[in-house]
Amino acid sequence: MSDDDSSTAQPNGRTFWSGLRTLLFGEDSEATLRDQIEEAIESHEGEVPIIGDLTSIERQMLRNLLHFGERTATDIAVPRSDIIAVPATASFDDLVAAFVDAGHSRLPVYAESLDSVIGMIHVKDVFALRVAGAAPPGDIKDLIRSPLYVPESMGALDLLARMRGERVHLAIVVDEFGGTEGLVTIEDVVEEIVGEIEDEHDEELPGLLVALDDGAWEADARAELEDVARLIDARIADVNDDVETIGGLATVLAGHVPDVGEIVEHASGWRLEVLERDSRRVARLRLLPPDEGALMTEGDEE
Repeated sequence: MSDDDSSTAQPNGRTFWSGLRTLLFGEDSEATLRDQIEEAIESHEGEVPIIGDLTSIERQMLRNLLHFGERTATDIAVPRSDIIAVPATASFDDLVAAFVDAGHSRLPVYAESLDSVIGMIHVKDVFALRVAGAAPPGDIKDLIRSPLYVPESMGALDLLARMRGERVHLAIVVDEFGGTEGLVTIEDVVEEIVGEIEDEHDEELPGLLVALDDGAWEADARAELEDVARLIDARIADVNDDVETIGGLATVLAGHVPDVGEIVEHASGWRLEVLERDSRRVARLRLLPPDEGALMTEGDEE
């Protein structure tokens, strides 16, 4: 291993994880099988795998699998604000149009609001009626199947087991009050291990974080602060509030959901300009770097 890999292997032969375990639990702590596997993968970080060895993709899948059991239904779920659903009062033609627009194979059906999901409809049931030339049902509730309803705290392993055992590939995640927190498909669960699965219907979206020529960045509001800190500036993630995404940070800094064109200031000097939003949240932002002259002036005053 070259000297460039010293960030993972310490001079005394320890990896980061073994050093951390020693720091937390002492020299005599016994490594778990999970620790040993993770340390083995980490010790070969940056190496070109030989023929027959684990590829970089396989190693990443192993890492994901090692931590899969730590994930919960909420961690995996599509958030409530991104759920595409149809009201139970929709006509059959409206239902068909919803499937065409969404590009999904299953759509939740709700009664009064999204907090009262009464079931789901599978596109193949709709397609079967179309192909057979049968008269559409007067009430789309006749096509409803039962999804799973799971608490937000349910572990990913338990969720996968239930989906497999009950042969249901869509789960509604509910909060402690019975409201809809999010939605999970079996594809979402599998992606936690194998990574993002794109199909021929998925549109190519701009990256979560895209560097621009002038030192600025364009960001999807869903970009996690830990990624922003790693790629752009660690100071941006230095916040006291319980915020995980750059969009959430913009909202916290503004004290409301900022409008398109609104710029909010961060203590680090970075400015967050809102490029897109909907009625409930920020969708995309531009991160404008600190003015170097202003920072130098502040430094001189200190």
